[in-house]
Amino acid sequence: MTSYSGDDLYGEDLGDRTYEECSFFDVDLTEATSQGARFEQCTFGNVRFNASRHTDSAFLRCTFKRCNFFEAEFTGCKLMGSSFTECELRPLTVHNGDWSFVSLPGSNLRGVTFRGVRLREADLSGANLSEAVLADCDLAAAVLRGINLSKADLRGSDLSALDVASANLRGARITADQAVVVASLLGFDIS
Repeated sequence: MTSYSGDDLYGEDLGDRTYEECSFFDVDLTEATSQGARFEQCTFGNVRFNASRHTDSAFLRCTFKRCNFFEAEFTGCKLMGSSFTECELRPLTVHNGDWSFVSLPGSNLRGVTFRGVRLREADLSGANLSEAVLADCDLAAAVLRGINLSKADLRGSDLSALDVASANLRGARITADQAVVVASLLGFDIS
């Protein structure tokens, strides 16, 4: 297992490098970029991803603890099975990609943007997504218990797993089709 500790990779172009079972502690990846990089079963502790840009890269089954993602962008990336604990995730922008099975319980995601992202079976229980954009996302079988979606833009997302009894939905934007799904989740007989 390769370990990186205290490395200054500020503005580094990670290109299409591959890292397997590596650990990164107190590493500065501020303004770093990656195109097709692959991180598998890596551990990131107190890593700064601030203003970093990642395109078509993979962070598979990785663990992020106390990392900072201020203004980070992920486009077409796979983060399947990764977990985030005590991370600063705002503001974060995610376009497309696969974040299935990601663990983000209780995370402060207020105002973040997820567009066209696959979040199947992701754990967002107790997360604060108020004023966030969660548009055209696949949330099938996601854990959405106790989620705050107040004033969030949910248009085009799969809301079939929504626990409407425990969610804060005040002011959330949805389409007419989604309103039918929410009504049926509330037990209404729609005819």
